[in-house]
Amino acid sequence: MSRMTLTHPVDGRFGAFGGQYVPETLMSALQELEDMWHEAKADPQFQLELAGHRRAFIGRPTPLYAATRLSEHFGGTHIHFKREDLCHTGAHKLNNAVGQALLALRMGKKRIIAETGAGQHGVAAATV
Repeated sequence: MSRMTLTHPVDGRFGAFGGQYVPETLMSALQELEDMWHEAKADPQFQLELAGHRRAFIGRPTPLYAATRLSEHFGGTHIHFKREDLCHTGAHKLNNAVGQALLALRMGKKRIIAETGAGQHGVAAATV
């Protein structure tokens, strides 16, 4: 089995496949956010706080459910479902929104703006 090492792309570019495509007016805000993320990611206290919110607010870790009949249907393989529907708000989007809120607090920001298509990310952002 081979292992793949993932590294952070330099300047948001992904080789021959492109990179960041955002209006120039957003670049300074995105750079500030990226810098803060690298700082927070390396801060054990931030990670502890995030883990605490995941446990107490989101409801993590969510359980695995053994899908016995589905496993039998497919020849006895072992199929499990990760029960993300048991998270507060019923979706995985809250994982991202809680992290965004903690970063915003760390940056001294007063509001969070969320893009949402079907509404789940907007609900998660409003929840935090």
